[in-house]
Amino acid sequence: METIPLSAIQVNSAYLRVDTDVSTLIESIKQIGLIHPLTINQANELIAGGRRYSALRALEVSEVPIHRISQENPLEQELISIDENLIRQPLSKIELESCLSRGREIFELLNPEAPKMEIEARELSPAEKKAEKQLEEQDRTSFAAVTAEKTGLSKAAIKTAIKREDLSADSVKAARSEGSLNASQANELIRLDKGLQEEILPYVEDATPKEVRTLVDRVKRDGLESAIAVTANVERVPKELTHVRTTAKTMTRSLKKVLKDEIDYHGPQRNQIREELKDLKQVIADVLAALPLEDPEG
Repeated sequence: METIPLSAIQVNSAYLRVDTDVSTLIESIKQIGLIHPLTINQANELIAGGRRYSALRALEVSEVPIHRISQENPLEQELISIDENLIRQPLSKIELESCLSRGREIFELLNPEAPKMEIEARELSPAEKKAEKQLEEQDRTSFAAVTAEKTGLSKAAIKTAIKREDLSADSVKAARSEGSLNASQANELIRLDKGLQEEILPYVEDATPKEVRTLVDRVKRDGLESAIAVTANVERVPKELTHVRTTAKTMTRSLKKVLKDEIDYHGPQRNQIREELKDLKQVIADVLAALPLEDPEG
């Protein structure tokens, strides 16, 4: 296998992760050596193996094994780097979406005969959803299909991630990066064009995905100003009570199953379970007393 000085390798690709924690990888290399060589091109530019490069540099290794690719097409080299990121690196959701989006763009340029992914937020009828699912099951050559095979992600998850990246306004991406917006909320927002996403973003950052969906539906049906006016006048359910509702539904299903299936337990935690249920019953009674029923007409 070819080896070259580590100092001769250039790191120019934006997809290479050379600034992450590599302490575990360093220990692995110390114990068993480097399993996979670094991948470089003819100009000694690193194409794949950013974390391995960082670990070797930290270990002050002078000579390293490399795999040199012959492709001169910069798009092919970029796609190799993206594949490396997708397969080997732990990515955040936003990083994953960015890699998938760019990977899809390059893959379809390099493989014009492959099925093209439709990038639009279209409302599908049940019949259209069924037809799309059938096509997806048969697909073996699109970017989503090839990437699903490499990564273990589903084709549907890959397509959803790409649409979220391509259809989100910059402010929506920024809000997700800051943690004030999640992927489920973004999935609803991208049903609108980017300009409208920017307009309604201030009204959705504390909303549940269901509330975002309702607002988006209002915008599409009644227009932006009308939808915002209605939203501004509707008292939002506090996050804590939204969580209580979700938990209550889950708890109700579980308790009904216990009764229906006559599930019993005589182990050492039986009395503790009973005490916890009694405490729950009392807390529920206290909360109900604090939330008296209101007249819907009032």
